[in-house]
Amino acid sequence: MSAAQVNVTVIGAGGKMGMRVSANLQKSAYQVRYSENSPAGQERVLGEGREITDTAAAIDGADVVILAVPDTVLGVVSQEVVPQMKGGSTLLTLDPAAAYAGLLAQREDVTPAVAHPCHPSVFLERYTKEEYEDTFGGAAAPQNVVAAIETGDAAKQQAVEDVIKVIYAPVIDVHWVTVKQLAVLEPTLVETVACMIGTLLNEALHETVHTVGVPEAAAKAILFGHVQIALTNALRGSNPFSEACEIAIQYGKDTIIKDDWKKIFDDSELDHVIGKMLKLEDVRS
Repeated sequence: MSAAQVNVTVIGAGGKMGMRVSANLQKSAYQVRYSENSPAGQERVLGEGREITDTAAAIDGADVVILAVPDTVLGVVSQEVVPQMKGGSTLLTLDPAAAYAGLLAQREDVTPAVAHPCHPSVFLERYTKEEYEDTFGGAAAPQNVVAAIETGDAAKQQAVEDVIKVIYAPVIDVHWVTVKQLAVLEPTLVETVACMIGTLLNEALHETVHTVGVPEAAAKAILFGHVQIALTNALRGSNPFSEACEIAIQYGKDTIIKDDWKKIFDDSELDHVIGKMLKLEDVRS
């Protein structure tokens, strides 16, 4: 089936992610319908020259329904949407938390899938001004995507991958994993660890400037350059750290990191953090 024969619906088309995926779908050959309930969101959709379709009408006959709504309401929205979907269609969400927690409405004849963008790599070779400015991905800088789908149908998986490559374009590759594996990647690996380290760096920069008194320009210059070196040496093995640097690294680990920090990879801890993110008492995994 060609893209022109595939009907794609975006629920929450006026939100942050809804606007991002809609911008790429609007340029594609897919037949796309946009649904948005909030007045502010509707204004954003209309401002981009897209028509707004009532949710029920937008779902009717759709081959792929994308839920571009906040994680905390995915379960509730899916309960409304899934019963209206046609048999053989796919429900595509953009984050694994709700799927992992078992919050999404289920139907035997509707295939659930999740696809989360990796964002352009810190090691990506960029050639144009547009690529440099696209730090999030989905506009000019190429990125990878990690996805999960519950089907043994290779043709269906390929059809969903085709949609994924459009909504997150330009895409280098789509890496297929299980829903649980995707949940370990996001939040554990990239939010609990990587994003936390990013905020720690910002706090350390603030202390360096405002407590110690180092000029801000000098502090930023050395930090931003050394972040690049730290990442390429640690993650790519580009160069070994010096002996003195290794001593400082170990001092940092002993001082800042708890001995049992790797417990975040336990299933119970994954359930705990996703429960907190979704504001749930328990996670059904």
